[in-house]
Amino acid sequence: MNFQVTVLKILVAYPDGFAAMEDLKRDMAILATSGRDWADRTRRLAARVPDLDIFCQGLVERISGGWKITARGRQVLQFMEAPPAAEPERQALIDQAKAVPETEPVPRLTQPADRAKRRRERRERRREARERARANAS
Repeated sequence: MNFQVTVLKILVAYPDGFAAMEDLKRDMAILATSGRDWADRTRRLAARVPDLDIFCQGLVERISGGWKITARGRQVLQFMEAPPAAEPERQALIDQAKAVPETEPVPRLTQPADRAKRRRERRERRREARERARANAS
């Protein structure tokens, strides 16, 4: 199953193209267990746009609590589902899908300092838990 094609297909089915993460996960689980037909279909669709990257190409944007398909994402999905076009048109659409979006880069979800702080806190909690376990064992 091609994850990125599945995300596009799920998002396009929601009103305004937005789905909360819980809904996305639920729908992904349903489609992942729906059998070989879905996997074959997403593989065929993904073959129409090699090197598909929904975030780097600006096809999907992260919004607090979920993901939203962009107008460009709808165009690429429509292209993938359309009958094969003339080769020059097809190549132009593939090149357009590969192009890096002109908008700002997607902000990182967490800053490296936040990650380091969480890692330190996690280590500290583990150390304290080990000490409590040793104290309780004796």
